[in-house]
Amino acid sequence: MKVRMGRGGADFSLRSAIFALVASTCAFCQTIQTRETSIELQAQEKSPQLLRLGKWRNSARERLIDTVGIDGHTTGVTWRFNPRESVITRVRLAYIYDCASPPLRLTWEWHAPVPSGPIEHTIHIQNRGPKEIWIPMQDSFQFRFRAGPAMVLQNFYVEKGAGKPSPVGVHLDELPVGYHWNGVSSTYAHPAAGEPREIIPFFAIEHSAHIRWSQTGWYAGIEFSGRTRLSVNRDQSSLSGVVGLNPDPGPFRTRLKPGEIFDTPTVFIGAFTGGIDSMGNVLRPWVRRVLGNPETWRNPKYPLLVNNSWGSGMQVDEALATTMIRDSADLGLEMFHIDAGWFRGVGDWVPDPKKFPHGLAAVAGAAHEHGLKFGIWCDWAQADASKINDTPVKDWTVSDLPAGWKPDAFKSQTIDIGDPAAHAYAQEQVLRIVEDYKLDMLEHDGYLVAQGCVRVDHPHAPPDFSRMSITKDEGSFFVESSNSTDVSYHAVRAYYDIYGELRRRHPGVLLEICNDGGRMVDFGSAAHGDYFSITDSYDPLSNRQAFYDASRLLPAAMLEAYVEKWPAPDVANFRYMLRSGMMGWLTIMLDTSQWSAKERTVAKEEIQLYKNELRPLIRDANLYHVWPRPDGVHWDGVEYFDPRRGKGVIYAFRGSGQGDFYRCIPQGLGWTRKYRITFHDHPSNNPVMTGRDLMTSGFTVTLPEPHTSELVFIDAVDPLAVNEPPSRPAPLSHPLRE
Repeated sequence: MKVRMGRGGADFSLRSAIFALVASTCAFCQTIQTRETSIELQAQEKSPQLLRLGKWRNSARERLIDTVGIDGHTTGVTWRFNPRESVITRVRLAYIYDCASPPLRLTWEWHAPVPSGPIEHTIHIQNRGPKEIWIPMQDSFQFRFRAGPAMVLQNFYVEKGAGKPSPVGVHLDELPVGYHWNGVSSTYAHPAAGEPREIIPFFAIEHSAHIRWSQTGWYAGIEFSGRTRLSVNRDQSSLSGVVGLNPDPGPFRTRLKPGEIFDTPTVFIGAFTGGIDSMGNVLRPWVRRVLGNPETWRNPKYPLLVNNSWGSGMQVDEALATTMIRDSADLGLEMFHIDAGWFRGVGDWVPDPKKFPHGLAAVAGAAHEHGLKFGIWCDWAQADASKINDTPVKDWTVSDLPAGWKPDAFKSQTIDIGDPAAHAYAQEQVLRIVEDYKLDMLEHDGYLVAQGCVRVDHPHAPPDFSRMSITKDEGSFFVESSNSTDVSYHAVRAYYDIYGELRRRHPGVLLEICNDGGRMVDFGSAAHGDYFSITDSYDPLSNRQAFYDASRLLPAAMLEAYVEKWPAPDVANFRYMLRSGMMGWLTIMLDTSQWSAKERTVAKEEIQLYKNELRPLIRDANLYHVWPRPDGVHWDGVEYFDPRRGKGVIYAFRGSGQGDFYRCIPQGLGWTRKYRITFHDHPSNNPVMTGRDLMTSGFTVTLPEPHTSELVFIDAVDPLAVNEPPSRPAPLSHPLRE
């Protein structure tokens, strides 16, 4: 038996016990765990099984693929557990299953990459034979947990901001017997009226209780940007579901050449107590540590303050860029970002010589001379009718194009980067763009990753032409057929590979994931980029709604809000506008030269406040959604609190409705510790209160005018007691507004 163990005497005892167990039975169990999550697993002769997730007992054995296609025929597959090749360490478990004919190997892997947070799971299927095979759908994770009808359960999930946040955004659904739910995510969300919106690929099941801090639950998410789905169903005795690739429209199949390995999308599974915010305060640091780029997070100036040229649309040129660079430096911003409009044409990713006679490298040089980083927008997977730059696209595009077709101003047709030739060319172009234009940041936008393709000579499965649809949207043609999920699978792998190579060569380059504002907000993209544009609507309310939604699951520092021109008749309204985009990554997207002298003064003050006080909390503090989701009428806001530093801040926003004051109840404080409350805009007597009083009675925020804001700072005034009891969350001032 090939059991690989970690260091220490305990491993020797464990190894002996496992050997004894395997010698006496045909199956053995193993537990892998973090501080919050414990998973018990078992290898049986023909399939493995997750036995228990915390207190949740699972009765479903893993359904492994039982057929493959070879030479046009369907062949049965019989799996046998191979204990000698299986791997067990303190943090990783991999059960090996082999099939003698056809020669296949399946690895059922679980991994706890860090001591806190969820545990990752992937299934690998390797073709060990001499012939090409086709495999059907293999789900990433399946479950059937015991759940009697008396259990009060809720299903929590979050919509993507795609285009514009919906009126709901965050869902906490009652989960009665008979409940059926299917959440989907893809590379390009198309919100349609009356249809469910795509979600950030994640859900959490909460077991409700009368005492909020005793609430327990578990969650699952997918680390993949392609076409995926998560399902939850409840009957009289159980809660069941599936997580993984989306089988629709299907039937799904994917090709494996000799020696190739198919990897199911990695999922992560975790347990939590204390409610949804408590879960988020474990999940967000896990995303930072496990998925995030260490080079990015080592920079204390992350997230950056940015000036973006899109306030002038496609009219950007060298003169405007030079003016904006000077203005950015004067305001105290940290990066200048040229949006769409710098190129000769869509698919021709070379600077327009009429707009930029000295090229983009000269603009980068000017930005660097002023102490700014420099970045650009690029939709590098888009082609014009026949070429990218001067290279013919051949059959790289996902569909043929009508005669006389022309791209839109900055939208065009996507190439299938899952094709090896297209992949290699895109890799070359991305590196060229970053290196030639001296970039510190590259934004990708538009329809980057194909989710359907008509080609029969690409690595993905061929389409079913009898059930294929091709629709046009903003200049691009979208293909939907039986092969859509496989097309997406290959293209996403290529996207990850392209950005992985870019990371290896230029580890300090920042990567923005835009995709028409929030259409690819997912955990796979979080592992290959540094921050997300979370919505394509830039008014204060949309920015706060999109932030409220995405920050439930992802680090606030990764969530970018674009601030556009908005009616601000008073300085207080101006602050409200800026702060609505300053809860995470701030990008200003308007003509700052048009600001009044007073507005410039206020903007400089807010920018400096962000650098000195807000950014450290945005990066490192816990986040609490202490008010309901913004609706533009009622009050809303969030709280950051860092228990290690004893510091925090509450962002308070008043909507258009009546009510000059609001009682806020913070969370996450030490129960017996004392804190000073400081109102930044409206100084008061700065009361000192215990954490207990603050988390039960709270304090009052007063804003006499609509569409105004306040920042309330919380500072501990006594040292952290050695025997300080753990913080207990207080009741929310309002439930989630549905």
